Amino acid sequence: MVKLTFVQPDGASQTVEAEPGVTVMEAAKLNDVPGIEAECGGACACATCHVYVNPEWVEKTGKPASIEEDMLDFAFDVRKESRLSCQIKVTPELDGLTVRVPAKQF
Repeated sequence: MVKLTFVQPDGASQTVEAEPGVTVMEAAKLNDVPGIEAECGGACACATCHVYVNPEWVEKTGKPASIEEDMLDFAFDVRKESRLSCQIKVTPELDGLTVRVPAKQF
């Protein structure tokens, strides 16, 4: 199992375990992480699973594909470390990944 930590805007954090192969969004939904709405169910058709990847993890999570960049245009407060969690596959190399949940989702 891979451990992922979600940090809320107020600083509260929740660490969950995920099987390799699922997405960060799926892990969040399975563990009732607040703030990850995922209205499209992971189809990269909305921006309601937007997260900020902590800087030390940006290289390991990779760069967003063009479709993800297009959807991020609809997210609130997009930053250089913004990603859609439905597009980040959990791998053993992501054990310990920390992402921050934005103050709100669109």
